[in-house]
Amino acid sequence: MTCDNCGRDLRACMQCRHYDTSYNNSCTEPMADPVVEKDRRNFCEYFYFSRAAFAGGAKGPDRAADARAKLEGLFGGSGAKSKDSVSDARAKLESLFKKPKSDE
Repeated sequence: MTCDNCGRDLRACMQCRHYDTSYNNSCTEPMADPVVEKDRRNFCEYFYFSRAAFAGGAKGPDRAADARAKLEGLFGGSGAKSKDSVSDARAKLESLFKKPKSDE
């Protein structure tokens, strides 16, 4: 069964009253079988639609900013690179794949 408005699956863990990311397996029901994809349809015996409004992910509204900060930390600093660093990286790449000199 899917939602008429958005086309997403209904009866997914994220819509259940037992869904809570602070618990093991994100479920407050200890007898429920583990479900890997919380946003996909499943046939949990303990499913009961939550009457509370969906609060979003655990990160909140700053999720995009957190992701950008992690990405910049992974690749070393700000996204703006100088021309010197770009040309230096290009020179290293060229030297890595340079053909060996032939002994003629």
